[in-house]
Amino acid sequence: QVQLVESGGELVQAGGSLRLACAFSGRTFSYYAMGWFRQAPGKEREFVAAINRIFNTRYADSVKGRFTISRDNAKNTLYLQMNSLIPEDTAVYYCAAVGTLVLITTTHYDYWGQGTQVTVSS
Repeated sequence: QVQLVESGGELVQAGGSLRLACAFSGRTFSYYAMGWFRQAPGKEREFVAAINRIFNTRYADSVKGRFTISRDNAKNTLYLQMNSLIPEDTAVYYCAAVGTLVLITTTHYDYWGQGTQVTVSS
């Protein structure tokens, strides 16, 4: 059974940066495509970024150029570097895993973490 644990969320001022991490355990991390999603109060969960096992990446238009997804297979960890944060980035951020090669931008992932809160003040 795959387990995912996010960390790194906190309160930050607009224009600031944060790096989120997602610790993966239970299976072979390098076999999984990974994604970051976020959910703001009263809104649906939305795609942020994805990376597959051969390090192809994809981003939501709203974060392109500001966020970077990466993975360290030796550490079984997924990262999301977030720069130039704006108040609209405020949400609970979730990492997700799916055992496939393709990049998935919908919520059709097999495993989800519990989320970490990111709050951007204006």
